[in-house]
Amino acid sequence: MKRFELFFTFLQLPLDYLMIVLAGFSAYSLRYTEFVKSIRPIMFNLSWQNYWPIVLFVAAVWVVIFAFSGLYNTDLNRRILKDINRIFFACATGFAGITIYVFFTLQKFDSRFLVLMGWILAFFYVVFIRAIIRGIKIFLYSKGFGLRKTIVIGSQNIASRIIDNINNRPALGYKIVGNFDTFNEQIAVQIKKLKPDDIIFADPKANQDEALSAIDFANENHLSFKYSADLLDTITTNISVSTIDDIPIIELKRTKLSAWGRIFKRIMDIIGSFILIILSSPVYLLVSLIILIETGRPVVYKNERVGQNGKNFFTYKFRSMYQKYCTGAQFGAQGQEALEKEKELIKELSIKKGPVYKIANDPRVTPFGRFIRRWSLDEFPQFFNVFIGNMSLVGPRPHQPREVEKYKKHHKIVLAIKPGITGLAQISGRSDLSFEDEVRLDTFYIENWRLLLDLIILFKTPFVVLSRKGAK
Repeated sequence: MKRFELFFTFLQLPLDYLMIVLAGFSAYSLRYTEFVKSIRPIMFNLSWQNYWPIVLFVAAVWVVIFAFSGLYNTDLNRRILKDINRIFFACATGFAGITIYVFFTLQKFDSRFLVLMGWILAFFYVVFIRAIIRGIKIFLYSKGFGLRKTIVIGSQNIASRIIDNINNRPALGYKIVGNFDTFNEQIAVQIKKLKPDDIIFADPKANQDEALSAIDFANENHLSFKYSADLLDTITTNISVSTIDDIPIIELKRTKLSAWGRIFKRIMDIIGSFILIILSSPVYLLVSLIILIETGRPVVYKNERVGQNGKNFFTYKFRSMYQKYCTGAQFGAQGQEALEKEKELIKELSIKKGPVYKIANDPRVTPFGRFIRRWSLDEFPQFFNVFIGNMSLVGPRPHQPREVEKYKKHHKIVLAIKPGITGLAQISGRSDLSFEDEVRLDTFYIENWRLLLDLIILFKTPFVVLSRKGAK
């Protein structure tokens, strides 16, 4: 999901909450107008000081009801009438909930007008603000902002209809940047040059190999893959059904970690990394001091890794090797020499097969470096990577560019999400796992992500570190 879409998805929740609160406040104000009092005099004693906290709480409950009603899903092309229908029934559910609560708790109710008018105003206010948001999105789409660059593959009538609908209706949020009759290796090269966001496969007569090759290509290049409902070549655990005009479109998602899941995970990363940075600050000071005494500067080693969607970044680690053996641009020409030495050691001492290496009894590591590696203290600076946003607390471990270059196609799914400090593979064996087993576990995590799964992994990580299982 693009940041443009993510922003508007996130914006809906606080605006809905504000509208519900505003509805509650408006109902209270209306009750005290001369017109309403002339119809029915005020017979209750509910002060403003007691009223507004109740409104804030009830609004929060209503937002939860909105979430369960599907009002925060990410269907870009959901019709406004469908939203209005859901808003009406969500508000009605909230109204019924309050009524049931009052009935079963046998509480003396202060004013039926407040609840009834609050329900009515909440419905109209939320519909109004959603219409405003939708209007802003359509305006921005019409100006070319936030459009998803889309490739359509297919030459049949359904492909032509999709292209015509997208070209005639920029409000759908798509922009056609290419159309190909079929998919093959030559077409794949052309698609790469166009740098699309989406591939829509709309060829119901395509053979299975062609369709699966297109899916592999989309996964490898971090593109969203969608296909017309007439194409039933494959089944996946993560699908999303939407429409382009009246044509059903099914999207194959690499992960459930999108939209609100992505937002919640990022919030957890920011809060969690900030707390961990504060709590581990004594460790930073002590480890930094010992490294300085043992081998001098630099204390922190910057190592280039490949992150989400294949973007390179630098991970931060406490330096655990002698300076002359440290690789990377941080160490200039000496770093290049160290890289050649490392390649020799990989050939002689690596205990892992595949694209990722692991040097046993690495002679380049300092005595204190062995200690901090054994207890994973060298990775503590990566909390800053999480805080700034190029890593997550939980996810696949990031690898170096020269390792990623050796990935096979099915390995590249691990680049679909942000890399993590810990992950399912890390609590399941660490260095004892083969690379294929590591990818298998990371793939399971990506396809079956839940916030609860993150919490379980975070909870288990300290125990795995203390047991020193797989630490080498």
